[in-house]
Amino acid sequence: MPSTHTNLTYHLIFSTKDREPFIAPSWQERLHATLAESTRRCGGVPLEIGGVHDQVHMLVGLKATHCIAGFLREIKRASSLWVHDALSMPSFEWQVGYGAFSVSAYRMDALRAYIRTQQEHHRAFTYKDEYRSLIVEHGIVFDERYLW
Repeated sequence: MPSTHTNLTYHLIFSTKDREPFIAPSWQERLHATLAESTRRCGGVPLEIGGVHDQVHMLVGLKATHCIAGFLREIKRASSLWVHDALSMPSFEWQVGYGAFSVSAYRMDALRAYIRTQQEHHRAFTYKDEYRSLIVEHGIVFDERYLW
C-alpha cells in the first residue's frame, strides 16, 4: 500500500490545578476557542470542546506523528498564557495530568453530544464519578490513591 490512512480521534480531559473553579462562564467560550486554535497550530483537528468551571473535554483528531503528551503540554501552555495575558489571571494553571481515550468512529456523535452538555451532565455526576467510570470503561488499570 503506497500511502498511510489513520483515524486517530481522542477524547482528552484535563482540569485546573487543584481543581480550582477558575473557568468562568463569561470567558469559557473564548478559552475553548483558544484551545481550538492551539490544536490547529499543532496540526490537530478540534472536533468538539466543552467543559465546566474546573475542567475541559476535547474531542480531537491527531496525526500518527503526534505525541499526546507533547500535544497536551503545548495546548495547556498556550491556553495558560492566554488566560494570564488576556484575563490578567497569573495564578491560573492546569493540572499536570490528563485523561486521553481513543474514540471509535461509531461513537463520535454520542461523544460530541456528551461534551456539549457538560454543564447538565455535572449537575448529576461528580468529576470523580465521571472520570472513574471513563477509565473503567476503557479498561485502564489504576490505583485510586492517584486519581485525585
